[in-house]
Amino acid sequence: MPEPAKDNAFGPVIFAYTRAQAIEDGVLVDVSETAREAGFRIPVALSRAVWDRLVALPDGYRGFQDERGRLWDILWMAHYYALRASNSDRVTMCVLVRDIRKDLRDSNRPPRRHFPVVALGGGDRGEAVATIMFPEDD
Repeated sequence: MPEPAKDNAFGPVIFAYTRAQAIEDGVLVDVSETAREAGFRIPVALSRAVWDRLVALPDGYRGFQDERGRLWDILWMAHYYALRASNSDRVTMCVLVRDIRKDLRDSNRPPRRHFPVVALGGGDRGEAVATIMFPEDD
């Protein structure tokens, strides 16, 4: 068995799960094209949980909202928060989401608050990337 490299106290890497694999597996959703339109200059992905809870349309929402508009809102807010995060690689954002079915019955009902994180880090080749996820997705 080869000796561990002297500069790595933990020994050789046993397994690595790349960002590209996570996108291919559906764990992350690549939204880089729309993110560029929203002002990002680096690749952006959403965790599957953020996509499912904040972007994907629940039953009964068609005609009231669309996924492209919901994605745009998330990315616009993420860009806003990321620009204001000084000296940090992550910032928590607040996203308000209305439940259309309940709001139609009660117009005074406040929107639900969600708190995803915009995490800036290195991609598979060390390039700058952003990931929008919930804290428990990390």
